[in-house]
Amino acid sequence: MTLSPKLPDPGAREAIVIGAGIVGICAALALQDKGFTVSVIDRDGPAEGTSAGNAGVISPWACVPQSLPGIWKNVPKWLLDPEGPLAVRWAYAPRLLPWLVKFFQAGALQRLPAIADAMLAVNRPSVDLYRQLLAGTGEESLVRGCLYLHVYRAVDGADTDGLPWRLRRERSVPFEIVRNGAIQELEPEISPAFKSALLVKQQGRTVNPGRLGQVLAAKAEARGARFLRARVTGIVPGPDGDYRIDTDQGRHVTKTVVLAAGAWSVRLLSALGVRVPLEAERGYHLVFTDPGLTLNHSILDADRKFVTSSMEMGVRSAGTAEFAGLDAAPDYRRARIFANHTKALLPNLNTASSEEWMGIRPASPDSVPYIGPVPGHPRIFCGFGHGHLGLTGAPMTGRMLAALVTEERLNTDMTPYRLDRFGG
Repeated sequence: MTLSPKLPDPGAREAIVIGAGIVGICAALALQDKGFTVSVIDRDGPAEGTSAGNAGVISPWACVPQSLPGIWKNVPKWLLDPEGPLAVRWAYAPRLLPWLVKFFQAGALQRLPAIADAMLAVNRPSVDLYRQLLAGTGEESLVRGCLYLHVYRAVDGADTDGLPWRLRRERSVPFEIVRNGAIQELEPEISPAFKSALLVKQQGRTVNPGRLGQVLAAKAEARGARFLRARVTGIVPGPDGDYRIDTDQGRHVTKTVVLAAGAWSVRLLSALGVRVPLEAERGYHLVFTDPGLTLNHSILDADRKFVTSSMEMGVRSAGTAEFAGLDAAPDYRRARIFANHTKALLPNLNTASSEEWMGIRPASPDSVPYIGPVPGHPRIFCGFGHGHLGLTGAPMTGRMLAALVTEERLNTDMTPYRLDRFGG
């Protein structure tokens, strides 16, 4: 995929999208629907970064934020467990602290209903929108309907009276509880050690998240989008209301910028004097390339807090949260812990051959993405900060951004997504 070295007249109906992950790709397609000529710039090819390595869950009912009341009580035991779901590089801890304060504040009980509603507004249409985007590509089977099984070892582990499930129930999330052998009737490979499960219905999953993004990028390119592999080094306001996009491959000029560069977005905004609380939450996966079994649904081990799903490349287990900043080297021990965890979940799994990976999730303190104009910089719009839900939230985020760019009225209140919602 190539981009001509000189873009059309900056006054034309065109836009540059910075970031070729799934959010940027969906934004490009949505802008094309509005009649825009679109160019997409990223140091990697389409969907080759974090968008390729997730667990493949498309969760239209996702409305529970990461921060909940009392979560801080679990942090010490998670940190002390070398196979636990959370790790912090201690040298990075002082830099993490300001974000962490906002994270715990976001978990205040009175804030949760508005957060849950904002999350649901972005995530709810996801499965339907992906099916619309894939229609006519010949790759419609990349997205499939399924259940999302939250499985527990204790027979009373699935507590529907707990706050996370109350938030879901209040928003009409379709779920039910099953126990004992009913779990294995749905997914025979799950160990009988798991005694209860909550089944979220009307879910979706992709069997290859990277290829999903690449198919949609190819669709955008067939419609005239141009993709450039280059590292964006800066966004510089020009004298005529335009913006110069500086890259290591040259400069491009546009009047409209959509910034969808995930965790790297904050560096480009910082150079413009805009501060946004965002953390690079690193996640790992392990793919069992010769698993010897197939799963029909997405499975969350609710005790160990990781997700397992069958994909074209094997069975993938993904999860954990590691805070070490954008530039630290991966610690692949975080990926290898999934071998024992997944074997305990799926006793018949062949773990002899596996591949490990690390990616960076852009995490806002309240689990709500940043979607909207950049204060003080007309015609720059942002779509990042989806945390664990970038794959799910991408199609609706793209539509929201396209509507904002074209100044169309939205049926959704965009206040919860503002970049300045946490103050200066």
